[in-house]
Amino acid sequence: MYLGGIDIYYLILILPAALLSLFASALVKSRYAKYDKVMASRGVSGAQAAQILLKANGITDVRIAHIGGKLTDNYNPSNKVLSLSDSTFASRSIAAVGVAAHETGHAIQHNVGYGPLIFRRMLVPVANFGSRFGPTLAILGIILGAVASLEQYIPIFQLVTDIGLLLFGASMLFYLVTLPVEFNASRRALKILKETGTLTTKEEIRGVRKVLTAAALTYVASALTAIGSFLRLLLIANSRRNRR
Repeated sequence: MYLGGIDIYYLILILPAALLSLFASALVKSRYAKYDKVMASRGVSGAQAAQILLKANGITDVRIAHIGGKLTDNYNPSNKVLSLSDSTFASRSIAAVGVAAHETGHAIQHNVGYGPLIFRRMLVPVANFGSRFGPTLAILGIILGAVASLEQYIPIFQLVTDIGLLLFGASMLFYLVTLPVEFNASRRALKILKETGTLTTKEEIRGVRKVLTAAALTYVASALTAIGSFLRLLLIANSRRNRR
């Protein structure tokens, strides 16, 4: 839908999410840079903190690995490897300890069989396929349906659009399930950091919470962007059909 040549759906559904994404990215960089300069009072590194937290939860089959890059930290449930980046592995800052604790939170989720994490793993192949081909098929169907000169081809193009939207919807579901997974990992991280005494002061815990909250905002922005993009295509497709 256009108003004065402006795509209203874009302005309402996508632009706010895009702006939030930019804000979240800047906030993460700002807060990480701030708390990367504050050293943990116990002097533990990110890797040492992860080891402490794994041991506190009775997890002995997860390997801690060092990978390149900055903030490329991740936990792989397939091979039970907790990978910590250059900016986290050996750093003794509370920012690094917080990031390591968050990724350890995912290892804890895997160990206890946390439902949303299991569901998200099941969605990965569908989400990858859907995000790659869903929007393309939906847009292609909409365009071909709009320019079709023969009525008998219109149902075919509408079917292409529907398949694209279905695939896109599957990938959107992945983003939604990611939210509770990431929020829960951060809650587990903060809880176990306090319980084990890995971080000892309220100021340290507060700093980690600020870093992890900023990181969580990036996942919220990604989910809103996916939802907005999906709804925009859905509304455009429905609008085209109503004109027929």
